[in-house]
Amino acid sequence: MKFAISVTMERFSADEDMRGVIAHALDLVKLADQGGFDIAFTAEHHTIEFTISPNPLITLTHWAARTSRIRLGTATIVAPYWQPIRLAGEAALADRLTDGRLELGIARGAYQYEFDRMAGGMPQQEGVAYLKEIVPAVKALWAGDYAHEGHYWSFPAATSVPKPLQQPHPPIWVAARDPGTFDWAVANGCDIMTTPLSRPAAEVQVLADKFEKAVADHPSVPRPRLLMLRRACVYERAEDWRLPVEASIRYGQCFENLFKNIGTVENGFPEPVAFDAVANRDEYQPENVRENMLFGTPDEVVEKLKLYEQAGVDVFCYGATFGLDRKAALRSLELFIERVMPHFQTEDDERSSPARAHSA
Repeated sequence: MKFAISVTMERFSADEDMRGVIAHALDLVKLADQGGFDIAFTAEHHTIEFTISPNPLITLTHWAARTSRIRLGTATIVAPYWQPIRLAGEAALADRLTDGRLELGIARGAYQYEFDRMAGGMPQQEGVAYLKEIVPAVKALWAGDYAHEGHYWSFPAATSVPKPLQQPHPPIWVAARDPGTFDWAVANGCDIMTTPLSRPAAEVQVLADKFEKAVADHPSVPRPRLLMLRRACVYERAEDWRLPVEASIRYGQCFENLFKNIGTVENGFPEPVAFDAVANRDEYQPENVRENMLFGTPDEVVEKLKLYEQAGVDVFCYGATFGLDRKAALRSLELFIERVMPHFQTEDDERSSPARAHSA
């Protein structure tokens, strides 16, 4: 099992200096680069201070200039917010600027709050249709001249300028949780990224089973990679569990506000909503958060990760940014690198690029 890290710049108060926010995110990525992580991912979000990333490709090129080997990915580009020619060209340029280290993750989008402002108020569930149209269009534009007559976009013959450095193209990841998206992504030669969210550990196997069914249903397609993301925090003393749990709960209150569109946002800062307003409130009970997330001492985290390995997860994505104290976040990552990752390394593990050939 390989390891990726998810890092997003975040502020929870207007008193936080953006220079420090930018520097902290970079510190995490540089540490992951030095520590042997395969990929660093960042998200796309708009008008929200606790996930600051209006264009993740810009963030990735910033990180590329300050790292040496780690691959750099979007988790994720939100399909309804982009036009295919623009995405193909900007992603290809990012691949060039990162010296061929780009991993392009694409999704339908998550927050209805954003869809109300970025996509004319369409229900975020409808974003999957945009995803299914934009992925093949971008791949075709990378290959050469291509004219598109689709449901959402139409344009005469054009091509991506520049072309990506990686050939035939950078790896494409699709964010999925429902079986239909798993099936479509595998059929189209895409890797899959998914998350159990805040649900119990049993959700890991549920998602892995969806992946395996999609793979079995498309035996002629080369087996893609499966990535799973969880918030993570490693601490040396068992009694230190409250710090990440409390941060995760506060973060969850903002997430539920935006995901279900049930609170206010003032000057970019989401109101933390009461969990009485959400059906899945039990997932935010402190003991459940402690158990479900990748929180624990090094030994506890190793045991939790074995579940992902046994389920067939190819890449575990360490969710590093959820309002955790900066010092604790850096120390957690150090402990993960020093005392957790060695348990999952093999003799064949090398610090070389994990990129592999992808079919067009």
